[in-house]
Amino acid sequence: MTQTVIDDLKKSQILELLEQGKRVDGRALDEPRRLTVEINAIPKANGSARVRLGDTEAICGVKIQPDRPFPDMGDKGIFICTAELLPLSHPSVETGPPGPDVIELARVVDRGVRESHMVDVSQLVIQENKSVVGVFADIVVVDYDGNLFDACSYAATAAILNSKLPKWEMQDDIPSLVDGAETALPTTTIPVSITMAKIGNHIVVDPNSDEWASMDSRITITTDSDGNIVALQKGGKDGFTLDEIVKCGELSVKVGAQIRETLKRTGEDGQ
Repeated sequence: MTQTVIDDLKKSQILELLEQGKRVDGRALDEPRRLTVEINAIPKANGSARVRLGDTEAICGVKIQPDRPFPDMGDKGIFICTAELLPLSHPSVETGPPGPDVIELARVVDRGVRESHMVDVSQLVIQENKSVVGVFADIVVVDYDGNLFDACSYAATAAILNSKLPKWEMQDDIPSLVDGAETALPTTTIPVSITMAKIGNHIVVDPNSDEWASMDSRITITTDSDGNIVALQKGGKDGFTLDEIVKCGELSVKVGAQIRETLKRTGEDGQ
């Protein structure tokens, strides 16, 4: 009961500030939190990044290894993304198998990378229909303060941009590692997701934990380097009007371009 009263009071305060064009942490409605990216956070991974979006923190490690191709995609490599929340990230997180929220988180990040065709999987074939390269991006959330979608997406993108691709050759029908032949993982674009929350009649970019708890609905839109929308995920109990959807699309392109410059610099630094 006490928690419900506190939540209601927080939402009332947030709505009151939004009516004045303000937010609880002083940001503009279309302003994301400060983003910092540390590359090579996991030395033994093929690529890695630690991302802080405000006080939300996520780490992504990329593992690259030979694998069997999918039955209908023998001429393409594999990309798979997973996500996990550590119990220390938030008091509400418990140990055990991932719940629906964590499964959705992994799928949204995976879809943004996959549908943008960021990783050129056509270049990840060792022997067609027999052996390909698998790229596995594993994300761990270590601190939660709202909007995991974007923090995890940026961690995965930065880790991929800084991943090194080993080389394998088939010997006796088995992929054999070629020493000293690493190259940059082939990429074609830099996808950026922007998550927006609807609170009352207001749209805010990159909601923090208080705004996340107070939102009526949310939408995550991922764009590629050309500003094309490649993926979209809606959540929450309420909907968006057509005008609000258009506004969110425009915000995703504008704010995404700013975030992309930060991620692009990390890729250039890691090459």
